[in-house]
Amino acid sequence: MTFVANVVRVMIASPSDLSTSRDTVEAAIHGWNTANSKNKQIVLLPWRWETSAVPTLGDRAQALINLQGVDDSDIVIALFGSRLGSPTGEAVSGTVEEINRALGHGTPIHVYFSKGMLANDVDLEQVAAVREFKNGIEGLYGEFTSDSELNFEVWKAIEHDLAMLGLGAPAVPKTNTGVDFLVQPDSAREVKYNSKGQPRSTMRWWLDITNRGSQDAVNVLIENANPASALHLMADEEPTTIHAGQTRRVPTLLTMGGDGQKKVRISWTEDGEERSKEFHV
Repeated sequence: MTFVANVVRVMIASPSDLSTSRDTVEAAIHGWNTANSKNKQIVLLPWRWETSAVPTLGDRAQALINLQGVDDSDIVIALFGSRLGSPTGEAVSGTVEEINRALGHGTPIHVYFSKGMLANDVDLEQVAAVREFKNGIEGLYGEFTSDSELNFEVWKAIEHDLAMLGLGAPAVPKTNTGVDFLVQPDSAREVKYNSKGQPRSTMRWWLDITNRGSQDAVNVLIENANPASALHLMADEEPTTIHAGQTRRVPTLLTMGGDGQKKVRISWTEDGEERSKEFHV
C-alpha cells in the first residue's frame, strides 16, 4: 500500500578501501526504512557515486560527483580506513573534498574511522595521511570495529539528524484553487575562514512563503503575529504580489529571550475580499 513520505537523501562517502563498510551503511539505511518509514512517513535514499552518479563530461570527475551527490544530499556519512585517497586539485582527497563541500552547505556530516586490522600490504603513507586528517578534525568523529557497530552508529546518526530536521508530516499533493499559502522555516550554516585558514560557521534563518494555489495573491503583507517573541522579520512593509506557484524568501533574525510562540500573519486580497492567516514557525 502506498503512503506519502518525506524523502531524505543520505550520501555515503569513503575512499576505495572500504567497499564492505559502504555496503554496511547502505544496508543500515534500508533497515531503518523497513522499520520506520511507514510510521514516521520518512524514506531514506542512499546515494553512492559508484551506483548513483550519472556519467557526464565537461568538468572534473570529483566536481561532477559533488554536483550530483553532495549538493543534493541532506546527510553525509563519511568513512575512513587505511586510505585517505588521491588528491583532486581542490583537496587532499575526493572524500575530504566532499566533506568540505557539505560543510559549506551546512549539511549534517558524520565521520567514522575503522579500527579494524590493517592488511600486510597497506600503504603506510596513506595510513599516515588518514591519521593526520583525523588529528586535524575540528569536531567529533566516531570509530567502529565491526559491521554491527557501524550499523548502530548509522542508526544513531540518522535519528539525531531527523530530530534536528523536524520534517513533520509531508504535504499531500492536492489540486488547489484560489490562494493557498505554505510557510516553511529553514536555515543554513555559512562557513568563513579566519586569517589562519580555520573555518568558523554562522547560521542564517529565513522563511520560504509559497503560494500553492492557482490564483495570484495581491496586496500581500507579511507581519510578525507575536511581536513579543524572539522572531524578527526582514520583510518589505509595502504590499506585494505573490503569484501562483511563486515562493518569496523572507530573512529572519532570532534573538535571545522573547515570550510566546513564533507566529507569522499573512494578509492579502483575494476575489476583492481582505483575508489573513496565521502560521506557527
